[in-house]
Amino acid sequence: MTRVLITCPYLQQTIDGYRPLFADCGIEVALPPVEQRMTAPRLMDLIDGFDGIIAGDDELTAAVLERADRLRVISKWGVGIDSIDLAAAARRGIQIFHTPGVFADEVADVAMGYLILLARRLHTIDRLVRAGEWAKIRGVSLAGKTLGIIGVGSIGQALARRAAAAGMLLLGTDIVTPSTDVLAATGLRLVALGELLRTADFISLNCVLTPATCGILGRAQFAMLKPGAYVVNTSRGALIDEEALVQALRDGWVAGAALDVFEEEPLPLDSPLRSFENCVLGSHNSSNTYEAVLRTNDLAISNLLKGLGR
Repeated sequence: MTRVLITCPYLQQTIDGYRPLFADCGIEVALPPVEQRMTAPRLMDLIDGFDGIIAGDDELTAAVLERADRLRVISKWGVGIDSIDLAAAARRGIQIFHTPGVFADEVADVAMGYLILLARRLHTIDRLVRAGEWAKIRGVSLAGKTLGIIGVGSIGQALARRAAAAGMLLLGTDIVTPSTDVLAATGLRLVALGELLRTADFISLNCVLTPATCGILGRAQFAMLKPGAYVVNTSRGALIDEEALVQALRDGWVAGAALDVFEEEPLPLDSPLRSFENCVLGSHNSSNTYEAVLRTNDLAISNLLKGLGR
């Protein structure tokens, strides 16, 4: 019988609805305990003997894939494939699928929410009112402000549409160019990264993590920002040099940040980011809605079956 390892927590939580499909396809599924992601050592103990895997952000390293003698298909539940050693998979003839575009609206909603939260300091008002103060904190308007979007793929474009509706001016940078329809509908103007950093009042990171984008916001880039700029990251934690961000927050150069992702996840208890009231912290949860989970389940399973020839 064909055996498939499922390590994505969201699919594990909803697996009962898919058991008849797997049974009809002659597939036996294994559901090992997992919280957010599987580490490489844990996967090395598990992966041998499986024909396919539906993985979350698991550490599918070269060493792990060397143990996977039967593995034919990696179906990534989600968009990013930075946790997979692509070269090692190619050497072993392992097919790789992922689910691009499935979270565009969900992640863009959260990014837009973070922009509003930071601009109007809603998190601070909530905290003060709970403490008994009737806080009247003056924020800044989004209309007329410039949003710089680093990464104008499906999520960046969805954010651009939302920000344009709020009256924001839009700059974007990426190695790909959106369609002319998107540019016309949103007023998005493509510029070099340096110009975007020097001009934007708000920065949103929406690019994929690659060797070229790792640390794309470091000390040099933070120094280029306008004083009082805001930073939002709903993509990958390693896009930002967290030490540099901490210093920028400490110096007051960055007025605020909203982070759904971090260099290390879960965020360590001793992370200095926890000490800043103007740094809003998430739990890598921007894509997590009932609708998005089911949509991604369906595509990840479809990809797996395609790779297995079912």
